[in-house]
Amino acid sequence: RLVGDELPYTCTVIIDQFETEGALRRIFASILVDRDNHKAMVLGKAGSKLKRIGTEARQDMERLFGGPVYLEVFVKVRSGWADDAGLLRTLGYD
Repeated sequence: RLVGDELPYTCTVIIDQFETEGALRRIFASILVDRDNHKAMVLGKAGSKLKRIGTEARQDMERLFGGPVYLEVFVKVRSGWADDAGLLRTLGYD
């Protein structure tokens, strides 16, 4: 929602790891994009856009889960991922 029309539809989020320690949830996620310039769009100047994306996502999850969330987000480039039928099945896209 923060990159709007800047970023093409070839972007998805992968939850790499999800741990629960009492009330705390530790979530490690990757934003998967198709090109380096898409990565730059998500990162923003000096990482400012990614920081805001992570902060707002964490706040949304804390409301959803009703407790604290530690969220770590990475941006990864994987060219052609949206055309890889096997990967799409792995990600849950049928």
